Amino acid sequence: MELNGKDRVWLEESLEKFLIKMEWVSEKSKNKIPSTTVNGEHDDKSIGGVSGAFGDGLNWWTNGFWGGMLWQMYHETGKERYAEIAGISEKKLDQCFMDYYGLHHDVGFMWLPTAVADYRLTGNGESKKRALHAANLLAGRFNPSGRFIRAWNDGADKDTRGWAIIDTLFNIPLLYWASEETDDPRYRQIAMLHADTVMDIFIRPDGSSNHIVEFNPENGDVVKTYGGQGYADGSSWTRGQTWALYGFVISYRHTRKKEYLDIAKRVANYFIANIPKDGLIPVDFRQPKEPYWMDDTAAAIAAGGLIELSKEEEEWDREVYFNAAIRLLKALTDHHCDFTKNSDGVLTHCSGAYHATEHHVNLIYADYFLLEALLKLKGNDYFMW
Repeated sequence: MELNGKDRVWLEESLEKFLIKMEWVSEKSKNKIPSTTVNGEHDDKSIGGVSGAFGDGLNWWTNGFWGGMLWQMYHETGKERYAEIAGISEKKLDQCFMDYYGLHHDVGFMWLPTAVADYRLTGNGESKKRALHAANLLAGRFNPSGRFIRAWNDGADKDTRGWAIIDTLFNIPLLYWASEETDDPRYRQIAMLHADTVMDIFIRPDGSSNHIVEFNPENGDVVKTYGGQGYADGSSWTRGQTWALYGFVISYRHTRKKEYLDIAKRVANYFIANIPKDGLIPVDFRQPKEPYWMDDTAAAIAAGGLIELSKEEEEWDREVYFNAAIRLLKALTDHHCDFTKNSDGVLTHCSGAYHATEHHVNLIYADYFLLEALLKLKGNDYFMW
């Protein structure tokens, strides 16, 4: 799809603002691994090492997205300084392998935008080793009885041996990459078995998705579902919808299994039907009117998934998905972007979960997916997944 003249101007202006911001914020935060901003300053998840059964500190699940932004900037500009800065966080993450405890299902989010990107774009052999190590850790979480990849680790009061979550669908591209890189089908087979389970168990007939499904870890029977980061069990956590939407497009891209494309369309159609008039996405499509929390991460991720889906479809569907992505991105750039030096972050209305203690903050993965989507529209993104 081609942008019209007016939309082309909007895209060029938005990207220019983003690229200018990355020029100075990349230097300012080059020794950090940001997750959010505190009083306008990037925090640093690399301080204090690893901690927690659920992967806090250096193991935090978002710790690959800063590197991902830098690799997108390297691909866009060709400037070596972005590759050099990206390498800082990639090397810091090596400590996670050494300590091991706290690593989780989100190793794809950590090492696809760092080590895999580095290897693909520069041929760095050390990065390839890091990425294959992460892929083996992810494959090792596979439960063959339930055909799912286990989420999280046991905490003090949680037995998560049978837990699987929608987010992992967006981590399995690490396994697709490993299978393609090594010509070993085991990684792809695990990824597809997990994707099949998500398709059969997580996605409801209307296209909405569960966040958490608990299986019996011994026999694979479904035990129950949980609302997780959404409003409640049975509701519709919007970021979970986008992990499904974009995630199934990615699985289709790697496998060409038509059922993945069909389910991606079902989720996309549900998502588009529920976009509010202002184009700004709530944390949960089924949340109450008050308090009304928004989540820019869902909008940015959905936009990227819809752009990719538009590349796979017939003319009518292609236009619907592409135009929906433009609508989401314009709503973000018009209302929720801070391109000034008042904040190291860009998107302003992100929420980690409906029942979180903080809302309408900056989150690094929202900024990553916004940059990625804008570069997709330009036709010059590096396809990370």
